[in-house]
Amino acid sequence: MTKRTINIILISLGILGFIVVFWWLNNDPTKDFTINLEGADNRGKGVAPQDVNIGEHFQEFASDYRELSETWTNFRGADHDNISKSPVKLIEKFGADGPKIMWSMALGEGHSGAAIWKGLAYVLDYNEEERADILRCISLVDGKELWTRGYDVAVKRNHGMSRTIPAITEKYIVTIGPKCHVMCLDRETGNFRWGLDIVKEYQNEIPFWYTGQCPLIDNDVAVLATGGSALMIGVDCETGEKLWETPNPNGYKMSHSSIMPYEFGGRKMYVYSSIGALTGVAADGPEAGQILWETSAWNHSVVAPSPVCMPDGKIFMTAGYGAGSMVLQLTENNGTFSIATIDEYKPKDGLACEQQTPVYWNGHLFGIVPKDGGSNRNQFVCVDPADTKKIIWASDKDSRFGLGPYFIADNKFFILNDDGTLTILRPSTKEYIQLEQVKIIEDGHDAWAPFAIADGYLILRDSKTMVCIDLNS
Repeated sequence: MTKRTINIILISLGILGFIVVFWWLNNDPTKDFTINLEGADNRGKGVAPQDVNIGEHFQEFASDYRELSETWTNFRGADHDNISKSPVKLIEKFGADGPKIMWSMALGEGHSGAAIWKGLAYVLDYNEEERADILRCISLVDGKELWTRGYDVAVKRNHGMSRTIPAITEKYIVTIGPKCHVMCLDRETGNFRWGLDIVKEYQNEIPFWYTGQCPLIDNDVAVLATGGSALMIGVDCETGEKLWETPNPNGYKMSHSSIMPYEFGGRKMYVYSSIGALTGVAADGPEAGQILWETSAWNHSVVAPSPVCMPDGKIFMTAGYGAGSMVLQLTENNGTFSIATIDEYKPKDGLACEQQTPVYWNGHLFGIVPKDGGSNRNQFVCVDPADTKKIIWASDKDSRFGLGPYFIADNKFFILNDDGTLTILRPSTKEYIQLEQVKIIEDGHDAWAPFAIADGYLILRDSKTMVCIDLNS
């Protein structure tokens, strides 16, 4: 090869290299990329607004079922503390044959849990084939479906669709769907009473990953957080009439947290963690719906756990995505309330939770530390509310959990891991005492829905399957 040929080749390579570098500097290789946030497998964009005829579809399949005696009426149970008061004795160890599965049912992808009324279970499902929110009424003992009531609504998958638990009384049932559609029915028959499209009426924003708050019924009044032009509303279950609306001048937004009833300082109130503030709203009397106190000290963009309101006025707040936790002190003086921050810290520094609400039992708080919780990550821990940064005990490093539910029944803690594994503990303020651990859902995935229990029958689910197991001893 001659020197001239070599020079030509080198010059050609140089020119080609210059062209490549010029193209690379002037071309944006990410122009077609979008940011992928955790859980945002489909954010629901591209779905045109639609007029939803709430409650339009009804199907009846059967009427006979085994009537029982107990109830689990709403998110976290009738007392909103996730502690069953039932006297029914539950097993603490499964025999050689494993758990007794009463029934299992395929559901649309999501995390909605059940409410129970004397032998009937209710779950708000999303049917992907029919593209509809569907409330299912199910026989608790055998899983037979009695009736369904629903409505067409376009919901695109966003790490599941359904999120919420119905609120029920002997007479009424209230649901809220992924896109903030509220439906009130006669509980027993499924007859339609009224519906409310919160987005249309209050110009709010549907929370990322859809609606997570569970409705509340208090003395036949449906209590709902709305965001937008009102922070919270009270609706007469019988008529659908709005009895009160809480002003929202600061534009606080709806979160995934649910409203918690609280009595303190001689006053009944509703405590709600919106996106923007923690607020106490008068629950009765002529001031119903008025703000009693609020603080913007607690303000995070994603809040799923609900407020834990303790008898001495302490309120524990926590959230995921690095938010950590805050302990606040509510005080009352001649009918006037004030709220102050006692402590605030990152998840690695004490009790914090990402999705489930901690349980307050025997003067202590219990919860699962999130994955960014340092050495205690994904462990079940116990703390004293006087110092929630001091871990009294934690489950060992081989006993770590995910985002699944936990509650107390028959003086036992039940914890469900993401993969459908059920762990039973003996509640203690001194040590971690594990009694049993067994897989309930084979190939379980994202088993996050809160528990419901009545008459010894426990309902749980993963992202696609709901299961009822018999825990009666």
